[in-house]
Amino acid sequence: MTNLKVHHIGYLVKKIQQAIGEFQHLGYQTVSGVTHDHYRNIHICFMEKDGYQIELVSPADTESVVSGLLKKYKNSPYHICYETPDFDADFTSLVQEGYTAIDVPTPAPALDGRRVVFLMNPFLGMIELLETAAP
Repeated sequence: MTNLKVHHIGYLVKKIQQAIGEFQHLGYQTVSGVTHDHYRNIHICFMEKDGYQIELVSPADTESVVSGLLKKYKNSPYHICYETPDFDADFTSLVQEGYTAIDVPTPAPALDGRRVVFLMNPFLGMIELLETAAP
């Protein structure tokens, strides 16, 4: 799977607007506005600095898929997202190699509807797999 490319680092935040302001203070630029992902019930904003992109992720309410993570880890990075031009093959390969899918591939509204899936690995934690945009 040498074709996996780091797309962003997911960063849990309790209050997305305040987090945006603090990251801007550190020199980050917003790459997108705040998007509501209704599949996961979260708010997302992409920011960038020095060629690194982060995804701020905040629960929309207590039923959000990240509410429990936020209680456990507080404001912190929690996943690395890898982009791939061969989403289905790489997803299958990761599962065969021992990664556990914790959801099913679904469109990501903040990423132009491209499919994403989250997987867990006992030695490195959570990753996200993102399909490359169609040319």
